[in-house]
Order: sequence, then C-alpha cells, then structure tokens
Amino acid sequence: MTSQQSSRESKKIPWNRNTWILVLGIIFIAATLRSPLTSVGPIISYIKEGLDISNVLAGFITTIPLLAFAIVSPFAPKFARIFGFEKTLLVAMVILTVGIFIRSLGDTFFLLLGTTLIGIAIAFGNVLLPALIKLKFPLQVGLLTSIFTVAMNISASVAAGISYPIAGTAFGWKGALGCWIILAIIAIIVWLPQLRQKVAIQENHNDAKLSKPIWKYPLTWAITLAMGLQSLIFYTTAAWIPAMLESQGMSANQAGWMFSIMQFSQLPMTFLIPILAGRKSDQRSLVVMFGTFYVVGFAGILMNWTSLTMLWMILLGLAGGASFGLAMMYFSLRSRNALEAAELSGTAQSVGYLLAAVGPVLYGYIHDLWDSWHAANILYAITVVGLIISAWISAKDRFVTPEK
Repeated sequence: MTSQQSSRESKKIPWNRNTWILVLGIIFIAATLRSPLTSVGPIISYIKEGLDISNVLAGFITTIPLLAFAIVSPFAPKFARIFGFEKTLLVAMVILTVGIFIRSLGDTFFLLLGTTLIGIAIAFGNVLLPALIKLKFPLQVGLLTSIFTVAMNISASVAAGISYPIAGTAFGWKGALGCWIILAIIAIIVWLPQLRQKVAIQENHNDAKLSKPIWKYPLTWAITLAMGLQSLIFYTTAAWIPAMLESQGMSANQAGWMFSIMQFSQLPMTFLIPILAGRKSDQRSLVVMFGTFYVVGFAGILMNWTSLTMLWMILLGLAGGASFGLAMMYFSLRSRNALEAAELSGTAQSVGYLLAAVGPVLYGYIHDLWDSWHAANILYAITVVGLIISAWISAKDRFVTPEK
C-alpha cells in the first residue's frame, strides 16, 4: 500500500449509526439556514400593513440578516476553536429558535430584534457547516456539500411558496413567520447527540496555523467576490422578483409561486455541482455553464419577454444553484485543512454578505430613481459579469495558501 493510499484509508469515515445521525443533524441545520429568510419576501405587504411600517423599514428587514452575516461570520471559527463545532452549532440553533419566536410576536421592535438574532444564528451555520464537512468527511466533501446545499434550498423553496398562503389564513403573517420554529426545534433535538463529541479545529490541526491572515492571500478575494455576487443576486431577486412580476400583471400568489419555481430549479444544480466540482481539479467549465444560464435568463427579463417568465425563472434557478454550490465548494477545494476552510469561509461570507446587503437597497434605489424595473434590472447584468470573472479565477486548480 502506498503512502497516498494509506493516507486515504486513514481518512475514511465508518458509516455507522453515529455517522448517519451526524448527517441527519447537518441536514436539519441546513434546512434552517434559508427558510426563515425566504419566507419574508412574499408576505412583505402583509407585514407592512400589519405593523404600519414604511417601505424603507420593510426593505431593511431583508438587509438585517445580511449585515449580521457580515459582522458575525469572522468570529464563528474562533468560537469553534474554543468550544468545538458541535456546541457552537447547538447554541446557534437555540438563538435561531428564540429569534424566530420573538420575530413573530407582532411588534416592530420585536420584528427587528428577532430578525437580528436569526441573522446571527444563521451566520454561524453558514460558516461552520462547510468546515465541519471538510473535517468530518474529508473524502466525501462533494457529496456532503450537495446534501447540505439541497436541504438548504428545499426548505428555502418551500418557505417562499407557502408563506403567502399561510399569511392569508387565520394564522396571519405572524404565523407564516413563526411556523419555522418547528424546524429549528427539530434541528436542536437531532443535533443533541453530537454534544458527546467535541472537535475543535486546533485538536486536529495543531501544526496548521496560518502564517498570515487569510484575507492577505489574493485568491481569498476572488472567492469572496464570487460568494458575494452570487449572494447579491439571490437576495436581490428574493426581495424584488415577486414585486416585479406583480407589476407585469401577475397576482401576488402567482408571483410568489414563480419565485418558488426559481428556488426549486436550484435543486438539481445544488446537488450535482458540488459532486462534479469535487471530482474535477479545475472547475472553470462549470463557471461557463452557470454563466450561460444567468446571461440567457436575465436577458429574457431585460427584453420583457413576459410570456416566457417561467423559463427565465428556471434558468435563473439553475444558474443560482450552480453558482451557490460552487461558491460553497471553494471553501473546501481551495483550502488545505479545516482551519483554512473555516477561516476562508468566515472571511468570504463576511465581506461577501456585506456586498450582498447592498443589492436589495441599490436595486430599489435605482427603481425609484428612474421609476423603472428595466433600469433596475441592469444591476443584474453588471453583477453577472463580475460573478463570472471572479468565479473563473477561483475555479483554477490551486490553494489559497502556498505550500509550506
């Protein structure tokens, strides 16, 4: 047996009962990382009416989680080093549960406070799950990342589709926002067995300390830009696509389901892309693929070909799923160990989500300035070009840090 084979054998994970419980825990935590956010956009009109708040404050509800991601993400790896991945993620799920409960109490202050807590909790999950996967499943990073991203996007799609119908029932918008507490509680229960473990980063990589901060390496910024621009597209479409479709003559319910179709269209790519990326040393062909989908989808919207709206939503969903799946894989593919993966994930998501937070506000500003959806949609074209360039640079076979 060669040394390389021996190394691979030592990294193999025994697929026993404890491993499957861990995978199930990853799935349920992943399912809580988008549903509390995508449930807001389709019912923003109900929230505005119920609380009598302005459009600016309503838009800020979408921006708060992104600001929380930007502020909190760099600290997540540090908490994981001190307390271990398992305990840190459990506390994050508890904070998420509290945040969902507070947000649905029906008061403007509690809405903002709860949304902030939700953003803080999700930031920990966003950063630590990719690093945990690299640490626990070093030979199955692509497969586990696929499972993680699919679980995240299924819950996001369902939330986007059912929040408006729920808000129209006796449960109201508070029920539509609060029902996701059930998923968070399930995630806590399923994750509890992991407390028997404590895998802190330094326990496994004592000799893997970075010679300088991760943000000082050039490739980090290409990955950060790719992460930020694909997130900007996601959150801007989440905030404004339903309203844009309504302006084209769709009912609010139809617009919500069109957005849901876009979300569901992400699923094939969020599953396939991490697996394909993990099997390829160079992922630039995948960048060409999702770039083409983005260009065609947004071109259809820019040309106002509304009769083919479903096709544009499907193409944008495929592109979004592919770009997100590849962005999440960069953290593992371009890092040498779990420490680097966590640091790279924290930095890229911090700056990336800060960039993404600008998207919904800038889109709304351009729309108001020119009183035109067409003018605002130019933002998508510019963003796609930047995303393709940064993702292309990030997709080349290399690591962020040089070999020691």
